[in-house]
Amino acid sequence: MTHTVENNTTTDLSTPKTIDVAAYISAEYARAEGDRLWAKVWQQVCRVEELPRVGDFLTYDILDDSFIVVRTAPDTLRAYHNVCAHRGRRLVDTPPGAHDARGRRKQFVCGFHGWRYDLQGCNTFVPERGDWTCGLTESNDGLRQARIDTWGGWVWLTMDPDAESLREYLEPAASLLDPFHLENMRYRWRRWLTFDCNWKVAFEAFMETYHVPYTHPEFMNFGDFLGWGRAQGKHSNIGYDAPKGMEENQGKLRIGSGADARLSTAQLQNFTWENANTNTTESMVAVANRLADELPESTPPGQVLRYWLDTCRREDAERGVIWPTVDPETVAASGTSWQIFPNFQIGHALNNMLCYRFRPYGYDPDQCIFEAAVFELFPPGEEPDTEWIYTPVGDEGWRTVLPQDFDNMAAVQQGMKSRGFPGPKPNPYRERTIVNLHHNLASYMGTGEPRDLT
Repeated sequence: MTHTVENNTTTDLSTPKTIDVAAYISAEYARAEGDRLWAKVWQQVCRVEELPRVGDFLTYDILDDSFIVVRTAPDTLRAYHNVCAHRGRRLVDTPPGAHDARGRRKQFVCGFHGWRYDLQGCNTFVPERGDWTCGLTESNDGLRQARIDTWGGWVWLTMDPDAESLREYLEPAASLLDPFHLENMRYRWRRWLTFDCNWKVAFEAFMETYHVPYTHPEFMNFGDFLGWGRAQGKHSNIGYDAPKGMEENQGKLRIGSGADARLSTAQLQNFTWENANTNTTESMVAVANRLADELPESTPPGQVLRYWLDTCRREDAERGVIWPTVDPETVAASGTSWQIFPNFQIGHALNNMLCYRFRPYGYDPDQCIFEAAVFELFPPGEEPDTEWIYTPVGDEGWRTVLPQDFDNMAAVQQGMKSRGFPGPKPNPYRERTIVNLHHNLASYMGTGEPRDLT
């Protein structure tokens, strides 16, 4: 079976499927995720540059598990379970309302009985150690480690000692994204909040383009934003449908369509910058606003795209911002974003990216932690000083586009509970990413495999 889109390309359709609502609303399912999912997968924790000096640390929490991620040497990061070996008190407390705890230390000291641990996780002091006679040893009085690795500029960890390597886990996403050198990007802004929906409902709101004409109709003034979704093993990716000869326009940096691509591109860039502050940069907006002055009115769209990107690349290089060189075929194949199983999205481009992370908020299936971060290439030494800002629903910091998605997320969570709703029916072409997510979830959870739609 094939799907024919307006650009005359064909892509195999997946079999129509439906998904059980238990994955979204069942308290039993939410509790089982702790042991069956989160204890087994690789999880994105933070950026490497957030821990530049020896002793720099931050905490990462997932359900009942908390970790201290710390730089123990100039070239070494470690992750310790954030718990004292004595009575189980957390060594580092997260301040109320904070995204995490972070700082710089030479040792970690338990606030209960004063047990101490050095950066290598070794116990260096136990009050009245002699009372244990021979009971305390290096094998039982130190901090327990979790496996840790880096890729793309992020720190990742897994609680599973038998898990495959991070590189193996991330394929094929890692190989298709390596040419973009995501490790060179830095935060432009980052925001988070707790939200009234399941983490999977939140994730699924961003892993397809099917909703764009209806949730964000204002974007349709600048072109067709419908696109494809592809299963990529544990992961998936999405990209825009593009006319023949414009394959590169499947990527994040795309021009506007219409009678005059020069004008529609400028309009799209200005709208995106002002209403989302994502997926573009100030320099790209500036060049887009000059297209009408620098190119003839009859310039074909493909030439507008090429001129715009080449000019942005050259002018950025003049100020010390070096874009990676990625061949058009890779740009097209990598699409606009990757959904890294189970809960991380990388919306990549040559010089910027928009990333989301979705985590459960306790064991309540109706709540999640939603995080959004925009990255950009900056001249060396000119990266902005950012931090995680708690930004509640309704705050103008979210601009106007993301709140449209928030409305859907909350409404979907409520609708999932309706006795009249038997389960989602994802679009077999544009939403196959959702089916793939639940196929992989089922392999860990032992339940919830998507069923054929009848």
